[in-house]
Amino acid sequence: MGLSPAQVVLGRMLAGAVALLAVTVVTRQRLPRDPAAWGHLAVVSVLLCVLPFSLFAWAELHVSSGLASIYNATTPLMTLIVASVALPGERPNRSQLAGLVLGFAGVVTVLGPWRGFSGGEGAAQAACLLATLSYGLAFVYIRRFVSPRGLSAVPVATVQVCLGAAIMLLLAPFTATAPVQLSWNVVLSVAALGVAGTGLAYVWNTDVVAAWGATSASTVTYLTPVVGVTLGIAVLGEAISWNEPVGAMVVIAGIALGQGRRIPARRRPGPLPRRRAAAAHPADPTELTRPAEPTRPAA
Repeated sequence: MGLSPAQVVLGRMLAGAVALLAVTVVTRQRLPRDPAAWGHLAVVSVLLCVLPFSLFAWAELHVSSGLASIYNATTPLMTLIVASVALPGERPNRSQLAGLVLGFAGVVTVLGPWRGFSGGEGAAQAACLLATLSYGLAFVYIRRFVSPRGLSAVPVATVQVCLGAAIMLLLAPFTATAPVQLSWNVVLSVAALGVAGTGLAYVWNTDVVAAWGATSASTVTYLTPVVGVTLGIAVLGEAISWNEPVGAMVVIAGIALGQGRRIPARRRPGPLPRRRAAAAHPADPTELTRPAEPTRPAA
């Protein structure tokens, strides 16, 4: 192992911050100047970056990455609970609830609990669940306090990740003191995790939360187990069983159901106003041919 969990988090945050600063400069976008916006983004940085990244990095010392990805897919359930309390306007309808349940059923199918679990320690699994709760709080916080400000996604993600990197740098003397063993694999892995998984991904995340809402946006994490299983097969040569592709299809179906938009019912023509109705359908058909009475001169 080349880096400790805290060092991995620090590395990915720094790489993500550098990438986002470069994107901000190239696109000539301005960072927000409102101190209140920076305060809200600092809260988001802790809830969406520092805390969950650290918890997952530590937990994966004790549980497999596949199991951690399965726990990551509980984010929509955590977001649903938080949003139901904090966002009255985003209380899920029946379709969203059905999509969440179906998606979670797909996650369970991918996991295959009937085969049993190995190497899963209780504290590590609890850390994974605490991390997804933190994600859920972050999604709701963004929706309530950041999205209404109408800020562009790139500056929001840049400030958020840069503040997270600054926090990790301040904590480094206490948390990142383990010996470092760097190799090209370690450097490239952390760079990819930071640039793609922390930098660009959080730009998209900001847009998705603003467009879809907190609960719906969180359902994208249902794809995490699918990606984890696919990469395990392609990169690590892991064997695949029947439940994994079946669960993947169930996950995708759950997302489609939760994001479905009902087609508005076609309106039937309502009753015409009295004057228009009388003109179009006179009660006495002879009125159409009856000559008009001459007007009498005023006395």
